[in-house]
Amino acid sequence: MTTLNLGVVAHVDAGKTSLTERLLHAAGVIDEIGSVDAGSTRTDTLALERQRGITIKAAVVSFAVGDVTVNLVDTPGHSDFVAEVERVLGVLDGAVLVVSAVEGVQSQTRVLMRALQRLRLPTLVFVNKIDRTGATYGEVLHDIATRLTPDVVAMGEVRGLGTQAATYRPHRLDDEGFLTALVDRLTEHDDGFLAACTDDVSRVAPERVWDELVAQTGRALVHPVLFGSAMTGAGVDDMLTAVATLLPGGAGDDQEPLSATVFKVERGPAGERVALLRVHTGWLRLRDRVSVRGVPETVTSISVYDAADVVRRPSVPAGRVARVVGLGSVQVGDVLGVPRPHDDGHAFPPPTLETVVEPRRPEQRGAMYTALCRLAEQDPLIGLRRDDTRGEVALSLFGEVQKEVVQATLASEHGVEVTFRETTTICVERLVGSGSAHELIGVDPNPFLATVGLAVAPAPVGSGIAFALEVERGSMPPAFFTAVEETVRATLQQGLSGWPVPDCAVTMTHAGYYARQSHAHGTFDASMSSTAGDFRHLTPLVLMTALSQAGTEVLEPIHRFELEIPQPMLGTVLSALSRLRAVPLRTDPVGSSYLLSGDVPADRVHRLQREVPTLTSGEGVLATSFDHHAPVLGPVPRRARTDLDPLHRREYLTRLERGA
Repeated sequence: MTTLNLGVVAHVDAGKTSLTERLLHAAGVIDEIGSVDAGSTRTDTLALERQRGITIKAAVVSFAVGDVTVNLVDTPGHSDFVAEVERVLGVLDGAVLVVSAVEGVQSQTRVLMRALQRLRLPTLVFVNKIDRTGATYGEVLHDIATRLTPDVVAMGEVRGLGTQAATYRPHRLDDEGFLTALVDRLTEHDDGFLAACTDDVSRVAPERVWDELVAQTGRALVHPVLFGSAMTGAGVDDMLTAVATLLPGGAGDDQEPLSATVFKVERGPAGERVALLRVHTGWLRLRDRVSVRGVPETVTSISVYDAADVVRRPSVPAGRVARVVGLGSVQVGDVLGVPRPHDDGHAFPPPTLETVVEPRRPEQRGAMYTALCRLAEQDPLIGLRRDDTRGEVALSLFGEVQKEVVQATLASEHGVEVTFRETTTICVERLVGSGSAHELIGVDPNPFLATVGLAVAPAPVGSGIAFALEVERGSMPPAFFTAVEETVRATLQQGLSGWPVPDCAVTMTHAGYYARQSHAHGTFDASMSSTAGDFRHLTPLVLMTALSQAGTEVLEPIHRFELEIPQPMLGTVLSALSRLRAVPLRTDPVGSSYLLSGDVPADRVHRLQREVPTLTSGEGVLATSFDHHAPVLGPVPRRARTDLDPLHRREYLTRLERGA
């Protein structure tokens, strides 16, 4: 039996979760269709999801369509939870992108489609809400073709559009008009198929055309578009058929060594970690010993999704999704077994906002931090910074809605009520030159039993931190080199102005240590023997000296915006954009509207989102996404340090001596 791991993605309120419910009902998994408004859907299991009527966490359900087992993943639609979507995309075989027939292509729809295309994930488009007043057919198809991708194929037509009686009728391959349109689209991507159709399209067998459609859909070259209604069920059976026949099943050789990716981490009833993972190749078996970031772990339980249930299994083969217990140190993104080739980066950027979280009751500070660590464990793009000196915890996030959800989750699940300070922007620092420094063992002012020399230089944007050796690898024990490298990476999380230094080439130029010393009678003398701690303590001082010599520049995150507005409102909107430090780069006429695109600082995005409906009388459509970092204009923002502050040597050494 073929397995298909399928994701359902959409802009918030496009009807994604309602479609999931209808698919489960049509497949016979549930007897009664749940309601988002009533909080009774099968995939929105969190109390907060039911209360707010939005999906926050990805959920997996399973059903069968003929001889295809579909593991369906319902994902969040709100842009603040885009990290949850990102983790899922990498383990899917295909996706259904839901578009509203009333609202058309919305801001998050475009962000999602760009990610799907970058990953070359086979995708069907389902146009929902054909039963709603204001629903369109030709207009939404044009919207999809112009704003998402031109490589779409309308697979049917709608009758009774905009009424409760709306129905969807799929085109037949013996429909000459449909067959011709389909051939025209498919020949754009395959020269061999084009040659076969050149002489006479009517002589090409419909089965040959269908096979080509399946092949090109599986290679993400074309995207079939179906219409329907999750509320009435119109078109849903046809969607199920399309999922089973047009999307490729899970590929993976179960004879190869194990390779599996963890895309979600939950907590079980007893507080144990539960890893949701996709097995790409090989088998994962009960009692297997697997390495999790170098730590050996034993698989103690394996479960797979089977219709309405989660069923225990002794093993899971390639192509399947499973719930695994026993991996006590597992984190989202971990790879078990053989690593897979990595792509060129995340489908979505990391968060660009940060806020300080404070408990309403000071005595709950410890409980608050523990609870936040649990949340960060489940969502690695939510970062925590703990400042023990000030007793503060800072949380990085994507937007204000995410802040509200974190607040409600802490209160409802952990009994901790919190408040937030004003949200600030997460900047970065980049080197403007090169620098070097070294301190020698036994030479003042170096108080440590270690020699460390480091040279720093700018690295290409997005390349990360590179650590290299200019000294002989055998000149010191490996543990000392490891201590230096790990400390370099940790120290660069706070540059000269307190911001991360994400792209930097670091070379170790000097190395030295005192070997293990003993007195004549054999007693070990720790005071004359180097330890890894000496290197961990000295490295920040040397690195910051080199960094100060090189100099850094603080850059703020910039989002790219696209704003579609009615033509008469252009002047008003341009004035507002200028006030928000947004810079329009292009103004393109689109029918009776203008499409503005340009840059806006991340700290102004939320205000822009709030003002667009008022500025455009509710007719503006705004899409924003992180694009790049740019030098800060005006006073350079600084972030308070949370370490021992190696920029101030005397204070650093004093606090180190006190064990601060």
